[in-house]
Parts: sequence; structure tokens; C-alpha cells
Amino acid sequence: MKTTLFLLISNVALLISCGPKPEPEQEKAFMLSDTMMHRISIDSVTTQPVRSELTLVGKVMADENRVIKVFPLVGGNVEDVKVELGDYVRKGQTIASIRSGEVADIERQGIQARSDLLLAEKNLRVAQDLFETKLTSQREVVAAQKEVEKAQAEANRVAEVSRIYGLGKTSMYTVKAPIDGYVIEKNVNRGMQLRSDNANNLFTIGQISEVSVLANVNESDIGRVRIGMDATIQTLSYPDELFRGKVDKIYTVLDPGTKAMTVRIRLGNKGMKLRPEMHATVTLHYEDGGQMATVPAGSVIFDQSKHFVMVFRSRSDIDTREVNILKSVGDVAYIKSGLKPGERVISKNQLLVYDAIND
Repeated sequence: MKTTLFLLISNVALLISCGPKPEPEQEKAFMLSDTMMHRISIDSVTTQPVRSELTLVGKVMADENRVIKVFPLVGGNVEDVKVELGDYVRKGQTIASIRSGEVADIERQGIQARSDLLLAEKNLRVAQDLFETKLTSQREVVAAQKEVEKAQAEANRVAEVSRIYGLGKTSMYTVKAPIDGYVIEKNVNRGMQLRSDNANNLFTIGQISEVSVLANVNESDIGRVRIGMDATIQTLSYPDELFRGKVDKIYTVLDPGTKAMTVRIRLGNKGMKLRPEMHATVTLHYEDGGQMATVPAGSVIFDQSKHFVMVFRSRSDIDTREVNILKSVGDVAYIKSGLKPGERVISKNQLLVYDAIND
């Protein structure tokens, strides 16, 4: 009985082992979908000069060659102020009016000078008539001629003073804009009393189609700065916008308190977005020497204390490649090893592909 049962079990096992074996499930290869292909971006590895950056703190200033301070030429009472800080003015536009005793005195001098000139000319004519009739001498004619020249000189002087001061026929002194530009400083208000020896400017008018940024360079970084260096400017007012200029002046004297050297960056001001006294973050760009393979900084993945990129050959042939990064400057990462120029990497939404392949 036991023998029969053993033979039966053996035959069943033999039949099972001789039957068709199930095929192992084939591993499916990874392939990017059409949707993912539209969502990613691919960039090539390129060789570029190795560059560095120097970040400074600065302040926007009006171009000193396009700024004029307006001083009062006379003392008196400020009757009217027609502009406010930040207003745009045209050359010759009236920006303030001052009632002045000095102006009234100059006008009085003008009237007196013109009257004296008329009298001297009349006396000269009389002397000439008398000389023709032999009733006076040549000496009297010469003396009368000199009096005319003296009166003419005084009249010319007063007229020139009036022209310089821009005076009319009243005691009002009119302050006019010397150039087209913006009022970037205002130190006068209606009703203010101005002394004739006042040394303070009433207005500062500047043209800001071009501006300068003054930035401080630490003593340890002075050797890196050169005239002509490219610079990018960022401000709190426009944090997502970069303004570009160049270093055009290096001040040789260091601030005794901070031991910092000042550099000036000149740049255009399209749209008049940059205003004097704005704080600015200045980034100077310079080359370290040599060249190196680069990829967009956004293509690099940092995981498990290592850096990776996704090397793309086709939608079904994508590698996770570890790379050794020298540094990242702006939107460029410099690769010491792991990539060769000409290879292609995924630079947008690469983390989704990384997770899909490596999970």
C-alpha cells in the first residue's frame, strides 16, 4: 500500500515537472511619454571660459556730468515755488519766484544809467554845435565824448547784470531751469526768506536717461576690479529685473573709515526706472582664465550629498550621471568631471525624470 502511494506521488511530480514552464515577466524599459517630452528642456554641454563674480553694495546716483545745482543770485522773499521733488522740467521753465530789494536796486540803476546816457549824448551834441560856430573849443567836445562813453559803459554793465539775473521791469527775480531734467533735490519753500549771502542751492536738476551706480569694494578685492568690467545691477524696486552696465571709473582713494574703494558703473536708464538714491546690489563679472565644460545650473540635481545630471540620448535612453562641479556662477555650472562637450542634458523638469528612473 505504501509502495503504491509513493509511485502515484512520483508520477504526479514527474508530470508537473515535464509540463510547460511559465515564462518570467520581461522587465519593461523606461521611455518618456509625449507629455513629458513637451515638458522637459534639453541643453548641450558646452565649453566656456571660467568666470567668477564679485558682489558689492551700491547706490544709484545721477550722472554727475548731467547734474546742475541752482543757486539764488539774489536775496529776498520766496513768493512762489512751481515744482516739486521728482517733477520733470524744461530748460528755461520758471521754477520759483523771489521778490528782492536787490532786483529793485538793479532796476533803479538801469533807469539811472539810461538817463545819464541820454544826458551825456545831449551834452555832446550841444558841444559839437558850439564848436562848429567857434563858441567852444575842441577840448570841450572831447570831454563831452568821454562822458558819453562813460555813461554808455555803465548802461551796458547794468544791462548785462540784468541779463545774467534774468530780470524784468519789476522787483521779482525769476528762477529758471538751466537744463531739461528731473528735480532731484529741493531746498526751498514758499515764504522762505533768503539772505543775499546764502550759499545753499535751491534745486538740483539732473538728467537721468543715464545714471551711475557707486559701489564699495573691500580692500581684499581691489586687485580683481578693472575698468570696463561687465556689471549687473539689481534693486529692491525691481527684484526680477537686471540692469547692465560697465565699470567706467575706479576711485584711487580709500575711505579711511571702511577701508573700501569706490567704483562707478555707468548704465542706461530705459524707462527711467532707476532713481537717484536707490540702493543697489552690484555684481561684477570677470574671467579666472582657462576653459571648462558647462551646463545650465538648473540642470544639476543634488541628492545624497552628490551632484547628478540626466544625460539624454533618446527618449528611451537616459542616464543618471554623477558629476563633479567646480562652482556655479549665475545660471552656469562648471563641470570638472563626468561630462564631455557635446553631450546633452535635461535642464527643465529633470527632477521628475530622475525620480521616475531611480525610484
